[in-house]
Formats: sequence, C-alpha cells, structure tokens
Amino acid sequence: MGEPIRIQKLLAGWGVGPRRGIERLIEIGAVSIDGKTLTTHGFTVDPDKLPVIAVNGKVVKPPAQSEFSIYIFNKPEWVITTLKDELGRKSIGDYLPPGKRLYPIGRLDSDSTGILLITDHGELTNRLLHPSYKVEKEYVIKIAGGLLNQAEEEQFCSGLNLEDGLTAPCSLKKMREPQTYSVTIREGKKRQVRRMFESLDRKVISLQRIRFGPLKIGNLKPGELRLLNPEEKAALLQAAGLRE
Repeated sequence: MGEPIRIQKLLAGWGVGPRRGIERLIEIGAVSIDGKTLTTHGFTVDPDKLPVIAVNGKVVKPPAQSEFSIYIFNKPEWVITTLKDELGRKSIGDYLPPGKRLYPIGRLDSDSTGILLITDHGELTNRLLHPSYKVEKEYVIKIAGGLLNQAEEEQFCSGLNLEDGLTAPCSLKKMREPQTYSVTIREGKKRQVRRMFESLDRKVISLQRIRFGPLKIGNLKPGELRLLNPEEKAALLQAAGLRE
C-alpha cells in the first residue's frame, strides 16, 4: 500500500489543474470517487490502488511522466494572465497551442511583461509558487518619485509590512538606467513588487520579469512561446525538488 495522498494533490500532479482550482471543483460537487460525489478536501487515496476518479463526469487517469509540457512565454504588455478573458481582452490563451490543458505558473499584471511559465504539471506549479522552495524570481523595475535612499533600500531588502503581512528578505540592485532597479524575491504575494515600492511612496512605471528560477528571458521576443529544452526542463524540475 502506498502512502495516502490528498485528492487535490494527486489531481494537481496529474495536470488536472492547480490545487485551489481542484478544491473549488470539489466544493461545487464536480469530483466523484467510484461514482460518489466528493464533499471534502481532506479525502485521501492510495496511489498504488486508485479508485475511479471523475471530474465533471469524465474519468481522469494519471498521465505518463513524459507527457507533461513546460512552456516559456514572454508576456507582452496588456495581455491578461488568464486562458480566456470575459471582457474580450487579449489573454495568454490566445498564444497557447490548441488541444492542451495548460495553466500559467503564477501571474503577471496586465501592464507587466516578461517571463511566464505555462505547464500541465500541477505539482510543479504548486512548488514553484510555494515560498518554502525559495525559487527566485527577478524583475527589472523603473520607478517615479526619486531613487530610494540608503535607509529605504535597507528596509526594502529586510522586509516591508504590507497589508497581507511582512515580506521576506530580498535583494535590490541599482541598474545603470535612470530610476531603474533589479529586484529578486523568493515569494509571490499578489502584486508584491509594485506594492513594496508603493509603500515607500514610489510609483512603478514599468515591470519586467527577466528570470524565473534558473530560466532567463534571453532573446525571447514579446509574444513568443516555446517549449523548454531538456536541459532547461531538468534545471526547473531540480529547482522545484522534482525528478522526471
């Protein structure tokens, strides 16, 4: 008998969706086990003796380990980080290949640009976003309102009190371009970098994510999408503590 695993973690690892999305499906009665509607997030299964699991009435099965895909995308400005936008705005779904069940790893604001990773590997998504794995994300930020003074820089790097809690220590480096910084964080609160500068009375004029873990934006053009090569894929899995 294998070690019991929660159903949302199991399905996330199969690429059905992110854990929170699966929990929402459970809440609306869209997940069934051996024909019975699931009603609790805490339900566990034996991975070595799987029941019949269905989502929205369709039986789902574990994919072969080699089947998952990881794409790198250079998100242009004013593209929404959703698969489809209800208001008809351009979204990342407009750039994705048809017939694949893919999800972005985290988000970028519509007016932010740069690296966005997109995959059907749910557990990889969870780990890359969880602060305990300390996967770095690097941004280039241009601000208005004057450069930070030394005290503000130290405060920025040691941690700032935002409405959703204290930020973790990060790194900050002044770039050659006027009013421009490189910021590296290891967590991902909503609009975190923008709010960090705003808490010090600076307005973010532009934000570009240039690195996610071991992956750099390189020569990837805005709107360009490509699969990771084997070396990139292996490096990202290693950063997340996973193995193929």
